[in-house]
Amino acid sequence: MSSKTRIYRAYRTARRISFNDDSKFIIFSDCHRGDNSFADDFANNRNIYFHALQDYYKKGFTYCEIGDGDELWENIFFKDVFEAHHNVYDLMKLFFNEGRLYRLVGNHDMVYKNKKYVEKNLFTYFDKITNKEAPLFPGIEFTEGLILKHEETQQEIFMMHGHQADWWNYVGWKFNRFMVRVLWRQLQIFGIGDPTSPAKNYKNLIKVERRTKRWIIENKNLFTVIGHTHRPRFPEPGDIAFFNDGSCVHPRSITGLEIENGEISLIKWQIATTEDGTLKVVRVLLEGPQKLIDYKTE
Repeated sequence: MSSKTRIYRAYRTARRISFNDDSKFIIFSDCHRGDNSFADDFANNRNIYFHALQDYYKKGFTYCEIGDGDELWENIFFKDVFEAHHNVYDLMKLFFNEGRLYRLVGNHDMVYKNKKYVEKNLFTYFDKITNKEAPLFPGIEFTEGLILKHEETQQEIFMMHGHQADWWNYVGWKFNRFMVRVLWRQLQIFGIGDPTSPAKNYKNLIKVERRTKRWIIENKNLFTVIGHTHRPRFPEPGDIAFFNDGSCVHPRSITGLEIENGEISLIKWQIATTEDGTLKVVRVLLEGPQKLIDYKTE
């Protein structure tokens, strides 16, 4: 199966939801939430991420996590990840309970394509205080794609993780997972990363971007958002409508895409120092806001 076919299948089977200019979305990907060990890249930014997500919850945003939210290559059991970042899942649960959470499958959490795995691990969790099973994300569904369709303009915004354009991380994900667990996780302590990851392999990154852009062009410049490569992308109107939200494991910062008031923005959250020496988490606008309709070709 070609990358073109895999991307089209993600589009064809995507969950579709309507939105308007009053809708607000925050798009994050590649959190890689781990077990808080030396190999947990998310741990460095967890306070930044939690503050940002808490801010979006209070402001009424819908959270779209477009793959690799949980690091299930390095970690065998989801419960280890859950216990390491319990507060994050409590916050995500608030989004879910209000119908404001959508999660897509990525290569590092490909096991979520298995509905039985999701039901067993994510529907409930064991509450150590009550010694009973408690609801976590009961009935949650993971898809490969998500499409936002504007109620008035009929413009579509297509989201997927992006590994659909990456043979090694889509078809060969089980082999890659095995290699990460037995080799690359241990070498990470010496600063040696997984060479199959597009975030660490520039040639692979370029291939993923090139294949995705080709698909976008062949589909009438469809507004498309991915993650996977960890490289933020924000095109100008008239260019190929290829967006990337970046990741939540940048050194000392996280990046994402906001959709609000019919506009899209690329943002970064990081820790800044005030004049009196106080450290605080701040939001930085990197690109935009740009009207969504400016990317509509028909």
